[in-house]
Amino acid sequence: MSPSPQPVPLLSRISPQETLPGYEAQPPYGDTMAQPFVLGATATPAGPVPRVNGELTPADRQGTLRVRVGFGRQDYKVVPGLYALNHPTPESPVLVSANYKLSFDHLRQAAHDLDAWVLVLDTKGINVWCAAGKGTMGTAELAGRVRSSGLEKVVSHRKLLLPQLAAPGVAAHLVKKQCGFGVTYGPVLARDLPAFLAAGMKAEPGMRRVSFPIRARTVLVPVELTEALKTYLWLLPLLLVLAGLGGLVSGAGFWANMAGAGMRAVGAMLLALVAGAVASPILLPWLPGRAFSLKGLWPGLAGAALLWALWPMAADAELLAWCLVVPALSSFLAMNFTGASTYTSLSGVKREMRLAVPLQIAATALGLGLWIYALVTG
Repeated sequence: MSPSPQPVPLLSRISPQETLPGYEAQPPYGDTMAQPFVLGATATPAGPVPRVNGELTPADRQGTLRVRVGFGRQDYKVVPGLYALNHPTPESPVLVSANYKLSFDHLRQAAHDLDAWVLVLDTKGINVWCAAGKGTMGTAELAGRVRSSGLEKVVSHRKLLLPQLAAPGVAAHLVKKQCGFGVTYGPVLARDLPAFLAAGMKAEPGMRRVSFPIRARTVLVPVELTEALKTYLWLLPLLLVLAGLGGLVSGAGFWANMAGAGMRAVGAMLLALVAGAVASPILLPWLPGRAFSLKGLWPGLAGAALLWALWPMAADAELLAWCLVVPALSSFLAMNFTGASTYTSLSGVKREMRLAVPLQIAATALGLGLWIYALVTG
């Protein structure tokens, strides 16, 4: 049995891993030990391993809040490699994670009382489920990371514990063949890990179920709003200017038309955003239909009915225009949630896009054309 790992000073640095046969070296993300959440290092026969615990710092929480509202999402990464959670021994379990820091933080927080090794794969900053679907959390990366980390020198067993949602990207029998480690799939939720391990790696039926409750749906809303508002920041001023120019053509006046038709256009676009990116995910299970494009259509139609009731002063062509655009945009925005749901598959998403997107584009184009016609004819 290999000796129990011992703490070593924080200033220790992990020497670069040389490229292994059949494994392409991953691009560097920086010094593993220099990451602010690393507390020190643990000495192992494979060299010093950075040590972390399950306590999130204010900086960790600020980072979580930042990416939850859509800022810095693509760069919120952990350096791939092996980490020591608390004070593991050679007999401690090896937990596999993505290098999206939100996933890594969620894992170490859920397992804060465990002594374990955490093997972080280079998933390009993508979470476990999406990375498994995209192939970045796959067989080759897992086997290669096991070899490059020297894991066989660190632990006395040959077992890897993966999240269940990693299964679409990992062929367990090939991992065993390529690196000698067997794969066990843990529960869907990291919070069930302690109970799963205490039961001898046996999952209760509830641990295997994937759910998409209202809290999980709601927490995704700020990201979608932020992404959509990046487009709205130039689109809304453009609509105001177009409305003003239409007033010059019709004789209604630039500023008068901007304050009238222009502000109604801004209101309609914001209503479409709320319908598609807020109401659709929150009301998702109760909206008729299976396709997200259809689910997003219903809040959009409700928004169109609201416009018809609130704008009796608007021209018929203008009202009809926004009654076409608002449901179409709402339907399109709702489709952004397909990747966060258990309701769809990759083939289903592709089929839905082939059918829905041309209709959404046609309705939006027709609606904008009617709006411009209403502007210039007064």
